[in-house]
Amino acid sequence: MSTSVQQSATPRESTQGLRRIGVLVHPTRNLDEPLRLLREWTQERGIEVVQIPAAYPQRRVADEGAAADCDLIVSIGGDGTTLAALRAGSVADRPVLGIACGSLGALANVKVAGASRALERFSRGDWLPRRFPALSIARSEAEPLFALNDLAIVRETGGQVRLTALVDGTLFARMAGDGAVVSTPIGTSGYAISAGGPLFLPHVDGFVFTPLPKHGGFAPPLVIASRSELVVDVAGAFAGARIEVDGQIAGVGVGVLTITFRPAVVTQVSFDDQEPLLAGLRRRGILLDSPRLVAEANRTGVNRRAET
Repeated sequence: MSTSVQQSATPRESTQGLRRIGVLVHPTRNLDEPLRLLREWTQERGIEVVQIPAAYPQRRVADEGAAADCDLIVSIGGDGTTLAALRAGSVADRPVLGIACGSLGALANVKVAGASRALERFSRGDWLPRRFPALSIARSEAEPLFALNDLAIVRETGGQVRLTALVDGTLFARMAGDGAVVSTPIGTSGYAISAGGPLFLPHVDGFVFTPLPKHGGFAPPLVIASRSELVVDVAGAFAGARIEVDGQIAGVGVGVLTITFRPAVVTQVSFDDQEPLLAGLRRRGILLDSPRLVAEANRTGVNRRAET
């Protein structure tokens, strides 16, 4: 059976032939330390660094280059920056390493202090490829798109978005409200869970349709099999609607969307000693315990300290 996030059981071959690294950076965060570490590591080894274009304005840190001409793409920032790098990597078929700078997300998986070690391990082939899926989005009134994280259908102005959702030709729901979010497994830890959708663990197949607040009716978040087809018709939206793909506006008046699952679209560099998804979400405070149980645990801890 295929998996939504595929991770190899063995490290890759050595990549000591590394010649060029492409970098994408956050537009506003302080990047001095990770950039210093990247420059020192690459200069010592005679590796060229170029800057990959993105859909948002970046701070200029290197000469511009093409993702396809790089051996590795490095993102420095948060999950949004890493998503931009993953999109570039998916088109160019290049692996992506995410360095986290003040991020609460789950995609930028290397801390700044570990940047040099992560680059060295990659160059030695001591890394594990995580293969992420995507959503293919065919549009009745525009060019097709793909989403690595999520597709959001939201109201453009006042009023309500009206949409009809069908799975494999069977009607699921007709809704009027703020819209809906369709998420890949890696996207479920963002917009989807904030809207009340489920959280997918790695290796779970499928995608999720999560309604945003709506005017009456009942339509719970729907988990959809990877082999199924989701059709969302928003052609009848009264106030107009827009579509956002991976956090970027991708059009208005979206019409009919046909959404399917694409496995193993992009490769992220990971390592065997990185923390599991749930541990990372708990550490960042995205997953929180019941206050009653937290209070009981704190009380027990205080009592035990008093006894010693």
